[in-house]
Amino acid sequence: MPGGGAEVPSAGNGENTATWPDESAEAAFLAESGEPGGLPSAAAGVPAVEVETRQLPSMEELVARIPPRVRDELDGLFRAKFVRVVRIPTKVLRG
Repeated sequence: MPGGGAEVPSAGNGENTATWPDESAEAAFLAESGEPGGLPSAAAGVPAVEVETRQLPSMEELVARIPPRVRDELDGLFRAKFVRVVRIPTKVLRG
């Protein structure tokens, strides 16, 4: 492996088959990530998605789309109560 590393014993036959990156390889990886002490962001380089601006349906309309049997099961299993409709910003989901 480039950058060297310490050998890690395999769990099976006792042979050393894998190497673990050393501190310099890890430091190089973190420097490339652009985030100090973090991993590369999954959203880095992904273009922003345009959000639809049409009106959201009412809560009653959305609840009416769920079959009554499913609503009863959800209520019985999870005590789930549908109380409002909210659009979640994309940046919150990716962060």
